Amino acid sequence: MGINSERDIEANLQIGPTELGMVRIFVESQGIEVPMDFDPEEAEEIAEEIRAAAAAARLVKR
Repeated sequence: MGINSERDIEANLQIGPTELGMVRIFVESQGIEVPMDFDPEEAEEIAEEIRAAAAAARLVKR
């Protein structure tokens, strides 16, 4: 499965700080939980990648 492969799967996404000063992205779907912890600098890099992807997606002709 790649970025352009569509799937009909529902998932819950939560993002927030942990008590250890990390940023957690938590994904839950079909009984599987995936907690991913990042230091604040890594989280900011991820946020920049998301913003860049959103800007690129706006340019896609539909």
